[in-house]
Parts: sequence; structure tokens; C-alpha cells
Amino acid sequence: MSAQVQSILTPLPVGMSVPPGTLRAEMESRRATGRRFDVREAIGLVVPLCTQLHELHAQGRTMFVHPSSLGYGAGGALQLIEELAHTAPLLPRDRACLAPEERKGSEGDARASVFAIGAILYELLTNSSVGPGMRRPADVVPDLPPALETVLGKSLVADPSHRPADLAALAQALYQIAPAASEQPPSADTSHLDGDGDFEVDINLSMMPPNGHPEEPRVPSAPSLPKIQAVTGDGPFAVAIPVHQPPRLRGDDPTRKLADLKAALESDPRPRYVVIKEGMDHGPFSSVELLQQIASGSFTGDQVLRDTFSGDERAIQDWEEFAPFAEQAKLNRDIVQEKRALDAVVTAEKQGTQYKALLGMALMGVILAAGAGWWYRERSHKERELAVQGATDRVAIEVDAGLGSTKAARAGGGARPSGGGSYPTLGGGMSCEAAQARYVEEYKLGNNGPADLTAGAYGNVLNRGTYLNACGVPSTMDVNVCAAVQNGRAVGVTITTSPSNPGIASCIAGQIRGMSFPSHPRLDVARTTFSSK
Repeated sequence: MSAQVQSILTPLPVGMSVPPGTLRAEMESRRATGRRFDVREAIGLVVPLCTQLHELHAQGRTMFVHPSSLGYGAGGALQLIEELAHTAPLLPRDRACLAPEERKGSEGDARASVFAIGAILYELLTNSSVGPGMRRPADVVPDLPPALETVLGKSLVADPSHRPADLAALAQALYQIAPAASEQPPSADTSHLDGDGDFEVDINLSMMPPNGHPEEPRVPSAPSLPKIQAVTGDGPFAVAIPVHQPPRLRGDDPTRKLADLKAALESDPRPRYVVIKEGMDHGPFSSVELLQQIASGSFTGDQVLRDTFSGDERAIQDWEEFAPFAEQAKLNRDIVQEKRALDAVVTAEKQGTQYKALLGMALMGVILAAGAGWWYRERSHKERELAVQGATDRVAIEVDAGLGSTKAARAGGGARPSGGGSYPTLGGGMSCEAAQARYVEEYKLGNNGPADLTAGAYGNVLNRGTYLNACGVPSTMDVNVCAAVQNGRAVGVTITTSPSNPGIASCIAGQIRGMSFPSHPRLDVARTTFSSK
């Protein structure tokens, strides 16, 4: 794991501080400036410390060994600080140096101190803590002696029944790697780091990830020429246009950090993680399998994760190494739920539009029926008007005939009484032409077609704005709508957005074209604006 990734995994808890004058204070100071202890310097500090701890444990004493319980003595040698060595540490990086059997609060013996020495030495060399996602020291430190990595692997065995307990042998093995780095410790048999008659060290149980296949040496390649996508111009003035290359991710980019963390976790293929879900243990899983389960939503951040190697057990969201992936999976699930909710709104809007279309068709049917009735009435009025005109002519003819022979008129029974039949009754005192005109006038039509609708009738439909929800219009966007409507539908739509977004504009236009408006044969234009201010 890179120092950039490690820096975000084990921050100091709020309200906690590093004890001044301790090894932890020096380690944090160097970490802040990107510096590490070199091999000689680290071995020079650890070898005398192993000898000191060997003598203390020989007296039957137990203690918590971690960087915050170690101070600098005379000549720069590390010394155990008694008042700090009998309290379990709270800083995450200090707790990572404790043997798994100590993490429940019990002080450790010589076997636990062997693990602590290995964890401290690993952090001195790599600036990273022991735990999930740790890398092999040789992948971090160039030209690291292979023997040193082997000693670290034996020291960091998680199971105490398979971990060596001889601190003197550990001091002697480290001294032999860099004899000039420290004073020679008391003679000891380094074979004790491989086990004795009672047990044998199982390196497969080490917190150190297993060694993969060695990489073949890479031959530096010549810088590649830029790819050309086109050439403009001709002859000596031709200009080549290079293909646009996507920018590379910077080292401090969050996506790059997450990718580095994922690669570091997946470098350890051993199944070591168990998830407690609904009271049952699931696993063990390797890092790859666990990350897949988290990404698929099978495991969530509030469920408990146990590292079977270290014995640590806490919620996934409390593991610095796995919390980012649990949070990312939660964000993805939230996005899916929001999309489903949006789809439900769109479906409801479509159903509402269909209902409005059916209602509009029903209203159109009513209007057509009313129009047919009106046409029938108008036709009846026309027929009655023609009948009245014909009756008036007959009366005039009959009167003219009566004027020529009064007796004939009387012999025929005289004129028809006024006001009889279905004809209107007129008053006296007017000429014959005026009376006829008045008689016909009462049957004339009042207009020749339906009244026009106002632009507001169309604007009321557009001003509702419910169709914006289906297109995901943000609250910071201004939207201008212009719709030309004829016979109940939008025959022309123009949408402009600020800031410009062709995708949203096209979506809104499609929504308006599917809406229903009041119907009229005349073309009307309606405009409306939705402002974010």
C-alpha cells in the first residue's frame, strides 16, 4: 500500500495525541514529510530493544510493546516506558503493533513481543501498518535484503501457537543482516525462529501476504510517438492533428487512491475474513471475494467483519481498509433506488397523459355531438325561414287577388285570422316590406362558428411544469418553452435551457408533444418560462 493510501487509513482519532519524545512521535514526524527509516537505522533501533525485552520477559514480566510505549534513552537507544507499557494503546497504528492475543486487553509475553518487534520494524521500513492490505516490504523498499523479509514473515505469524518466542534469536537474526548497524547481541540460536520440539513456525499464517511470482525485469521502452487522427492542409504547410489522450490520474486523486487500496487488498489471496450476518458466520472470504460481496450489496457497512488472522472484529464501516468500498456500494444502491423512483414518476406521468388524452377524446366527442346538434337546429331554422318566406308570399298573393274582386274574396271565406298557426304575431303601424323583413329577421343565425380560445387556456397547461420532473431538470437551470398548438396537440415545440443542455431540452420537448391541450381549429402559440431564481 502506498504512503498516500496508508495516510487515509489510520488517522489519529479526535481528541488523541501522540506522546512526545516517543518512537511514535518520531515516526509520525517522518511520515508527515514522506521519510522512512532506512534498513540500517531500523535494525540499529530494534536489535538492542529485543535484548532488553528478552531480559524483562525472563523475569516473568508482561507488557504492551508499541511505538508509543518506547522512548529514546542515552545514546539514542530505545527504552521501554514502564507507565505506558501497562495500558492498552488507543491509537490505531499502535494497536496494529499488538499481537492478536493482546488486542482484547491482556498484556503480552515474549511471544507477543516477537510480533510487536516485527510490526514495529515493518512500519519503520514502509511507513504502513500491519493489517489488511499490507504489502510485502520488498515491494516498498528497493534492494531490501531477502533475509530481512523472511524474519519479518516469521515474526508476524498471527497464531501464537505457530509464532516463535525467542527474542534473543530474533535479535541475533536481525544483527546478522546488518552487523555494522548495532552492537552485537548475546549469542543465540537463530534456528529457534523456525520452531523447536514443541511447535514449528507456519509462515502461511503470517500477516505478511504470500510472495507472488517474481516479476520479470522490464526493459525501458522508447517514448511512443503521438498518434495522429487527421492532417490539415497540403504540401509543406500540412499540420498533423494528434489524437486527444485522456489525462492520467494524479497520485492524490481519490479514484487512484481507491484503486491502489483495492490492489493492495487483493494482493493477499488467502481466505481470512468472516462476516457476521443475521447471527450467522459467512466465510471465510479472500479480499477479492469480500469486495465482490460488498459491491453486490450482499454485505453492508453495519455488518460485523472479523479478520481470522488478527482476531479483530468490528463493523465493516469501521475498518479503514473496507469502509470506502462499503460507502461506494451504498451510494450505488441509493442511485439505483432514485432511478427506480424516477421511473415510477415517469410511468405515473405517462398514465396521467393517457388519461388526459382519453378525457380529451371524450370532450371532443361531446363537442362534435353538440356541433352536430347545432347544425341540425340551424338547418331546421333555415327550413322554417324558407317556409315563412313562402307563406308570406302566398298571403301577399291572396291579398292582391282579393283587391281585384271583393266579392270573390268574401265568397272564399275572407282572409286568415291574424296570429293563427305557427307564424309570429306582428304589431301594426308599419309598411308591408318592413313587416316582412321583421318577420324573417327573427329566424336569422347569431354567428357562423365557435368562439376562439385565449392563449391563457394553453398556458395553464404548460405552466404546471410536471413534465420537467421526468427529465431530471436541476433546480439551478432556467427553462424557456414555446408551443404552437392546433386541434388539441402541440404541432411545434422550442425549448431553450440555461445552462445549455441538449439532452434535457430534447426530453422536455418530447414530454410536451405528448400532452393534451384544449382543442380549436385555429393555431395558437403559448409561451412560458421556469426560472431558478
